[in-house]
Amino acid sequence: MRTVVIENPGNADDMVVRESLRPVPGAGEILVQVEAAGVNFIDIYRRSGAYPVDYPHVPGLEGAGVVIELGDGVRDFELGTRVAWVWVPGSYAEMLVVPVAAAILVESSVDSVTAAAGLLQGMTAQFLTDSTFAVSRDHTLLVHAAAGGVGLMLTQLAAARGARVIGTVSSDHKKSLAHAAGAEHVIRYDLLADITQQLPTLVRDLTGGVGVDVVYDGVGATTFDASLASLKPHGLLVLYGQASGPVPPLDLGRLNTAGSLYVTRPNLRHFISNRSDLEHLSGKVMDSIANKVIDVQISRSFPLDQAPAAHRFLESRQSTGKVVLTTVSNREHAVNVTSLR
Repeated sequence: MRTVVIENPGNADDMVVRESLRPVPGAGEILVQVEAAGVNFIDIYRRSGAYPVDYPHVPGLEGAGVVIELGDGVRDFELGTRVAWVWVPGSYAEMLVVPVAAAILVESSVDSVTAAAGLLQGMTAQFLTDSTFAVSRDHTLLVHAAAGGVGLMLTQLAAARGARVIGTVSSDHKKSLAHAAGAEHVIRYDLLADITQQLPTLVRDLTGGVGVDVVYDGVGATTFDASLASLKPHGLLVLYGQASGPVPPLDLGRLNTAGSLYVTRPNLRHFISNRSDLEHLSGKVMDSIANKVIDVQISRSFPLDQAPAAHRFLESRQSTGKVVLTTVSNREHAVNVTSLR
């Protein structure tokens, strides 16, 4: 089978496709023919060495596909079942061993590419608007990168609850997408000469001088100071990513002087640490996708052997929605499943 491998930390073109042996599932595991794998900034951080991992390293933490082999003791899944997963390393491959504890059944109305594109970012948006801050119609939100993968889903979920969303984007096309997702106002932050000074002023103009209840910031260094300055007293800054780099050390006294603010740095893994929480959160996302509450936007789909191009595209900030890698056709995985019966 083909696998994308990173031998040492480096740039996108340092990823190579290699032939490797077919994996064998152990007890409590399933072998999946991968149909699609999600591409995320964490893959780039691990590829570049920003997040150290052991090398050689096969990137990818999420995907979807068809079960083609069962390990000992597996009773909950059958050959031919479509599943999705998150936080299973090595998803940039044609086949992947997935622990049963991490496998999620895919709704029949949701195709594998949509499942691979929507599950991780969908669960992120879901817990951010539920557990981190319970968004309701009484709230006004500032969502950075509102046309990105998580940003679009955050906007859709919040708008569906009647919340008011102010989004930031970097192009007219992204502005249109954010509006379509439910954002009431969308600000082109790339047109601001000084985002730290100008963005909070614009946000306060849109909120009667008050500021927002919560800021969802997956950008990090570039937007952090503007995010803090856009909050109303007692407001919450949810820093869930660092696409532009890590934020500088924070003097906690700033939270006091700005109105007793709150800052949190949540991680999805802490909200799906047991099977019950995973099933609950993933179930809500699958329902939201199936019922069109979340419309999963696929920005670009690349074949597996074009993983370097997928990383370059994501790094370029051109993407709107999700970037995915696709591996096999329906016909190919049907043959593989049949051969095992």
